[in-house]
Amino acid sequence: MEPIFRISFNKQNNNAMSVTNKHLATFILGAAAGVALHKYAKTEEGQELVDKIKTKGNELRDDAESTISKAPEYFESLKTEASGSMSELFAKIKEQFPEVENIISDLFNKKAEPINIDDNTKTS
Repeated sequence: MEPIFRISFNKQNNNAMSVTNKHLATFILGAAAGVALHKYAKTEEGQELVDKIKTKGNELRDDAESTISKAPEYFESLKTEASGSMSELFAKIKEQFPEVENIISDLFNKKAEPINIDDNTKTS
């Protein structure tokens, strides 16, 4: 039975997962950083830092929750403002170009006539 993990210190390309010197060094550095952080967190200064981080995290969570609760009202106000602005825009366009409503209506209400593909002429 083949082992799941194979520790090899050469650069052969094996099918099994191999652990290289880089992997070992990364693991050792990560473990050392974790030990150092744990020792620092146990000091008085470290506890103050942990408390500040917890306080800031709670503030950010509260801000996010209040923002989420305000989102429906905010989007409703945007919708209301946009529809009001669009109404004003359409009124100005109608004032400047009174025939535009008829042109657009004709444009969208016309039914397309079928085109004969053989000779590119309209059929009736």
